[in-house]
Amino acid sequence: MTGHRHADPAFATTLAHGLLVLQTFRHGEPALSNRELADRTQLSKATISRLTYTLMQRGLLRYDSGSRRYLLGPAVLSLSYPLLSSIKVRQLARPLMKRLADAAGGSASLGMHHDLHMVYVETCRGHDAVAFRPDIGALLPLLQSAMGRAWLAQADRAESESLLDVLRRQDPAAWRRYAPAWEQARRDYAEHGYCVGEGDWHADVHAVAMPMRRPIDGQVFVFNCGVPVRRLRAGELRHRIAPRLRALVTRVESLVARQGGG
Repeated sequence: MTGHRHADPAFATTLAHGLLVLQTFRHGEPALSNRELADRTQLSKATISRLTYTLMQRGLLRYDSGSRRYLLGPAVLSLSYPLLSSIKVRQLARPLMKRLADAAGGSASLGMHHDLHMVYVETCRGHDAVAFRPDIGALLPLLQSAMGRAWLAQADRAESESLLDVLRRQDPAAWRRYAPAWEQARRDYAEHGYCVGEGDWHADVHAVAMPMRRPIDGQVFVFNCGVPVRRLRAGELRHRIAPRLRALVTRVESLVARQGGG
């Protein structure tokens, strides 16, 4: 997404540009200058200056005078709180996820779909898995991650093919590389109800992911369990971790049904 005008006259371009500025910040790059923001959004420096000033006044950005760069402000976190607090499945699943993470020696996470990514909305780390921990809000690509493939596999054909077509056009090289893994994921989901990723997203982590069978408030949530490769024996991901993940999903679905929603 770049800073060009939208064809729909009802589209609020200034608002979209402000959101684009906020979305430009990434893990590993917490601070950006006006010039860097202009380069990455393709907006003019004058526009960026107005946007960063306004966002700072609203608490969505803060300014570090030492580095002369902007950082995300605390108001960004407050925006996400109503969403996170409304996802009741997080609270129901958390103790079960912690037990799975401990048993696997890795991390158990819960994610939802957004555009060409999955977003973690809950995550638990195994007690001794110090080196590997995703976090809430982290993005995972649909095609490269077990969680993304599991979501694509459960989606209706028209929706999944539309997204896959975008991925093909955006990054043909990545598509050629991961298309065989996607075909395997489709077969795994059809036969077992889960998908795996063996070092595709992070080279030193293997993961298995499984979606819930029914949407909650219109969203299909996906659970995954990622384990550092050094902790896995041959076949263990499918034969030991996957059954535990399936039991977790089944238990969470039962708890959600008992409470009458998500």
